[in-house]
Amino acid sequence: MKKLKSYIIAGIIFVLTAGTLSHFLYGWTGNNFIIGFFAPVSESVWEHMKLVFFPMLFYSLFAVIKLKGDYPCVASSLCFGILVGTWLIPLLFYLYTYLLGKNILILDIGTFALSTAAAFFIAYKLTLSCRLQPYALWLYCAVGVLLICFVLFTYRSPIPHS
Repeated sequence: MKKLKSYIIAGIIFVLTAGTLSHFLYGWTGNNFIIGFFAPVSESVWEHMKLVFFPMLFYSLFAVIKLKGDYPCVASSLCFGILVGTWLIPLLFYLYTYLLGKNILILDIGTFALSTAAAFFIAYKLTLSCRLQPYALWLYCAVGVLLICFVLFTYRSPIPHS
């Protein structure tokens, strides 16, 4: 369990760091078309969902390789965490902007951090319980569909600009 906790903490740190850096990556690369598939290309909420999705996806691939022997349910749990963390971003953003009537930068940053922490906390708990293992294939497919949607909708967001 200590090994899993250390990977979860490292994952949170990785996603917060990589997600923050990826926020600026598209601009830093001179608006590179390919980078745009993995990093936000605009300030839309849809594009900001990438801040959790791609760093957590990349970290999860690494973590699954390292942990699957000790924790056979880690892959399905991390997939669920990816989905939860990614979709918490628009949920929390639209909730707080509805309540306050405007968006506030510090709350946007908090939304990202809370979504990341929630994603890994849920993945941790589900890895230990193995409750989602029967649904592993569905979870892999859901993450794959979301990946395809990010590629398809990168330059044409399905969620309106904030």
